[in-house]
Amino acid sequence: MSGPGSAETPPQRRERLDRVFGDVLPETTSDERGEDTGSAQGRDDELRRDVPPHHG
Repeated sequence: MSGPGSAETPPQRRERLDRVFGDVLPETTSDERGEDTGSAQGRDDELRRDVPPHHG
């Protein structure tokens, strides 16, 4: 187990955390990878369709 004074390198720490938690977060975001998740206008339209009737 490593503590505050350990000599663990960042790659070693990453490997240990991956063993414990798995690869929870990707190294890059979808914006950095250039993945097309839909246009902003399409997302706005989707949110507007989900507005409850009493919000007019």
